[in-house]
Amino acid sequence: MKDRRAEEIDLWACERLLHSQGTALVCGVDEAGRGPLAGPVCAGAVILPEGCDLPGLNDSKKLTEKRREALFPLIQERAVAWAVAFATVEEIEQMNILSAALLAMDRAIRQLDPAPELALIDGNTTRSISVPARSVIGGDGKCACIAAASVLAKVSRDRVMRKLAEQYPQYGFEKHKGYGTREHCAAILRYGPSPVHRPSFLKKLYAGK
Repeated sequence: MKDRRAEEIDLWACERLLHSQGTALVCGVDEAGRGPLAGPVCAGAVILPEGCDLPGLNDSKKLTEKRREALFPLIQERAVAWAVAFATVEEIEQMNILSAALLAMDRAIRQLDPAPELALIDGNTTRSISVPARSVIGGDGKCACIAAASVLAKVSRDRVMRKLAEQYPQYGFEKHKGYGTREHCAAILRYGPSPVHRPSFLKKLYAGK
């Protein structure tokens, strides 16, 4: 029988390697909210110190909401630097969701003080990132700093969607955070889209009426 612990990914291996090669300020960057039908896209950027203790850190999608909320202040407290930034629904519509997500990522990176020497971007592109950067596919499950960024982005966006739920209670944003659940789609068809819905994301929904 295989030892499951031996199969676990060492989230800190990437940072240790880069630090050993002389890159001290490594920033992890990730986004939340590329898929929803409503709301902004959010990005987190985090520089973690060597040996940073963040119990239970992992890709935010693999964590419970309670664990993410517990990690959020720990990351803020223990990071060398951290930032969160958004791209609006209007920007998503003007550009496209990938470009808007990259815009949010770059905005978050630009807020970091000290500035990173290298940014590790979750995904397969570093287009439009204003500092030296590398893409890491599945990085939120491979690199501690990207995992931390994913937590900041997810928690921050979820909080925004809960606030929007107070403004637009008929859609149930507090439950699905804008994703295209059956309940959410039914509410859009019943009430029509709100100002925080992404029109280009609703085409398939209306086409299938």
